Amino acid sequence: MAIKKLLKLQKILKEMSRGVLIAYSGGVDSSLLLKVAKDTLGKKNVLAVTADSPIYPKEEIEEAEKMAKNFGIRHLRIKTEELKNSYFLQNSPERCYHCKRKLFAELTNLAQKENLSFVLDGTNSDDDKDFRPGTKAAREFKVRSPLKEAGFTKEEIRNLSKKLNLPTWNKPALACLATRFPYGRKITKEDLAKVYQAEKFLRKLGVKQVRVRDHNHIVRIEVLQKDISEILKERNKIISKFKKLGYRHITVDLEGYHSGSMNPDP
Repeated sequence: MAIKKLLKLQKILKEMSRGVLIAYSGGVDSSLLLKVAKDTLGKKNVLAVTADSPIYPKEEIEEAEKMAKNFGIRHLRIKTEELKNSYFLQNSPERCYHCKRKLFAELTNLAQKENLSFVLDGTNSDDDKDFRPGTKAAREFKVRSPLKEAGFTKEEIRNLSKKLNLPTWNKPALACLATRFPYGRKITKEDLAKVYQAEKFLRKLGVKQVRVRDHNHIVRIEVLQKDISEILKERNKIISKFKKLGYRHITVDLEGYHSGSMNPDP
């Protein structure tokens, strides 16, 4: 099934022979898309662009740049200014729409300057199951999602990435740091830095998939269920670090990591 979908993906990309700009996060999805686009169109017809912003962990931005260079693809960083966008800072359920609308506007302008005919992102077919207001912005700017168009699920993307020897095949799911706060809570640079430092600390303890959900003075740690016991073994270290960051109450979510836990109920 994955081979058929790969052939379909290649067919979709061949129709974009005039060149593509890929919104590149360095994650599982966009890395597979970048690899297949390069193999299908040639590296001269592909440009990878990564948003550089406080809402993204800096290590992820650096890894994206490194991956693109390993592919032999030209890579650009663009500074995005979400923290100057009042709609974004208000943190309504439409936050992602306002963020993506600004990003896709910049990517569309950049693609035109580079004489590239299409802007692509790494959305897959599983993303329709989640609350994704950013897809509205993608439609408005005619951003294409070839992985979704070819019918790829997240699991299929990981499996194919493994077969292609991509180091990202088992990379943890990514999401911008703004997703760590309940809707209606104003986003600040200081709070983003706190959750970034908290998650970085937990990853140093050996936990790969992690979210630190910030509920003001209460913090809720989400890790995979299999990792909860490991987190509890390090409870004293975690308590000490998190209290230094300013959190009064430190909790572990017994449900474990679940994407979109801050999203509104359906």
